[in-house]
Amino acid sequence: MNEAVAREAANEADEVRTVEDDNIDDMYLTFKVGDEDYGVVISVVTEIVGMQRIMGIPDVPAYIKGVINLRGKVIPLMDVRLRFNMPEREYDERTVVIVLDVGEAPMGLIVDRVSEVLEIPASQIDRTNNGPANSRRSVVSGLGRIDERVAILLDENLLVSDSDVSLAVEVDA
Repeated sequence: MNEAVAREAANEADEVRTVEDDNIDDMYLTFKVGDEDYGVVISVVTEIVGMQRIMGIPDVPAYIKGVINLRGKVIPLMDVRLRFNMPEREYDERTVVIVLDVGEAPMGLIVDRVSEVLEIPASQIDRTNNGPANSRRSVVSGLGRIDERVAILLDENLLVSDSDVSLAVEVDA
């Protein structure tokens, strides 16, 4: 069943890639973590896969669950629940990995479930203020308004650029 959910979400992501290039920046893959809707810009999503065997790695933060071997490519996995200081929960048939291509290295985000691909025009996004210059920047890039719902839009570069995370995703040049 988990593979079916991943295939369905991947099909939705493939459909989005057929949209004209001028709209791709407005397309977001939305997903659930806890009771909240989150989204990442679709252009950095390479695929959505079901949960598989995770190989742990020492000396990384608790939210880096380890790595998977995806068709010969090693993908580090970040549990978004733990990254956002939410309580840990067991993975189930709806839990999936969203593989992002950010910078030079892939990163897998473990999320509770994938929702849908949505077009959220800039006019429907309330940008966040990342705070004073001396504070840590937020991984939230904005709040997307979709009818009566709000999706928390993530800055994937900041999400995976934490110095602790970069240790896990460092790629040999």
